[in-house]
Amino acid sequence: MTDFKDRERGEETKYAFDQETEFKIAARRNRLLGEWAAGLMGLTEEETDAYKKAVVQADFEEAGDEDVIRKLLGDLTASECDVSEADIRAKLDECQIEARRQYMSDEN
Repeated sequence: MTDFKDRERGEETKYAFDQETEFKIAARRNRLLGEWAAGLMGLTEEETDAYKKAVVQADFEEAGDEDVIRKLLGDLTASECDVSEADIRAKLDECQIEARRQYMSDEN
C-alpha cells in the first residue's frame, strides 16, 4: 500500500511540475510575441516592456490562446499594421518553439 501511495504522490508532484513548466513557457512565449508585436507597432523600449507584460496578462482572461490572439489582432489593427490572424498564429507557434528552447537551455 505504501508503494502505491508513494507512486501516487510522485505522479502528483510530476503533474504539478509539468503544469508549472508549461505556465513558464507560455509566459515566455507571450513576452516574445509581445516584443514582436511591439516592434511592428514601433513602440519605444519602455512601451515595449509594458506591452510585453500586457500580453502576458491577457493570457489570464480565458483558457487557451484566443485571448492573446484577440489582443494582438486588436492592437495591431488599431496601429494600422498589416497583420492577419493567420500571421499572429504562425508567430505564436514560432514563439512557442523558441520559448521552450530558451526555457530548456536555462534549466541546464
